[in-house]
Amino acid sequence: MSELDEFRREVESWLKQNRPPEPDFLLPESFMEVGSDEQFEYLRNWQRKVYDAGYLGMAWPREYGGGGKPQAYQDIVNAEMARQKVPFVPNTIGLNWAGPIILAIGSEEEKKRYIKGILNADDIWCQGFSEPDQGSDLANCQLSARRDGNEYVLNGSKIGTSLGGYAKYMILLARTNPQKPRYEGLSFFLVPMKTPGIEPRPIKKLTGEYGFTQTFFTDARIPAECLMGKEGEGWKIAMLTLTFERGVTGGQAGGLSRVSPGFDDVLALARRSRRDGRPALDDPLIRDQLVRFMIEDQGDRLTARRGEIAALCSERPNAIGLSAKLRHTEHRRRLMQFALSLQGGNAVRFVGDTDAIEGGKWQRAYFNSFSSTIGGGTSQIQANIVGERVLGLPKD
Repeated sequence: MSELDEFRREVESWLKQNRPPEPDFLLPESFMEVGSDEQFEYLRNWQRKVYDAGYLGMAWPREYGGGGKPQAYQDIVNAEMARQKVPFVPNTIGLNWAGPIILAIGSEEEKKRYIKGILNADDIWCQGFSEPDQGSDLANCQLSARRDGNEYVLNGSKIGTSLGGYAKYMILLARTNPQKPRYEGLSFFLVPMKTPGIEPRPIKKLTGEYGFTQTFFTDARIPAECLMGKEGEGWKIAMLTLTFERGVTGGQAGGLSRVSPGFDDVLALARRSRRDGRPALDDPLIRDQLVRFMIEDQGDRLTARRGEIAALCSERPNAIGLSAKLRHTEHRRRLMQFALSLQGGNAVRFVGDTDAIEGGKWQRAYFNSFSSTIGGGTSQIQANIVGERVLGLPKD
């Protein structure tokens, strides 16, 4: 047996023995729905346990708190966590976006200050990119950061701040020079959220859950050392951060960021659901649609593996990475919509309705699927990226 096979068995056994007990409250599907203290503490304690066991940040440098091992080990952990459907780890923005950008371009001091706290969940991170009045036009960021001696004074607001109420730090894009062209006047900051003048206000979602906040900055003073890189480099750093967020660039710490129904769950639902007194799976149209979803699901899995082999991507080397978010999020949205169609009239029942199928988890999953098609760039933006950067189509 190879070393990796032995490790896989070790991870399988550990997860089975250490999986946290099911709570007596509803767990969120992802970090974007964490809205109560009991949800947050349950998930943070799980992340700490996974990290203490050595199964998080395995490929990050040992000197900053990581495991210093080849990426293959973390890949095994991630796959086994997904297979066993253990809870997700909540510090998604820290583990997948903030941590990788700090490791990629941060100073030695920044790496020593932030990385271990990201891994062990002591320091939760959030993201301050989107603004209420700017839509998907990230470059039109208006939150101002004015230099005043050894400090920057922040004024403005950010929207859709996942975990904003629990975060210790924020990766923030702000305008430091309104006189320069919009791309050149932006800077990137690592902001302590407990600063006076920073106020995250919870936003109630359509599902009844919280998780997002709108974060207001009113004459909030942060140390000048919170600036990452140099003034005016914010757009470049933000774009690199988004390559981590969208999965174009590797280097994430690992762990699940979402636990929600997948194709196998929908297939099982089709077997249980009834159409005219018979299993829905007996309907030829249903079977045809399921096969299409299955092909797409398997295609995405194989495409991800293909992306790791340069010789298979020579014609359009960036196509797989740049299209991944668009493909995965839209696939999930359509799959959850199909799951509702299997329920007939019961599709209108939601969480809390005693007659809802499986507690209304399918309706909740459908509504929550839209957040992934918006965060990190809407599907329309992603389609533009593919068209311009992969297919070479003109902007107009």
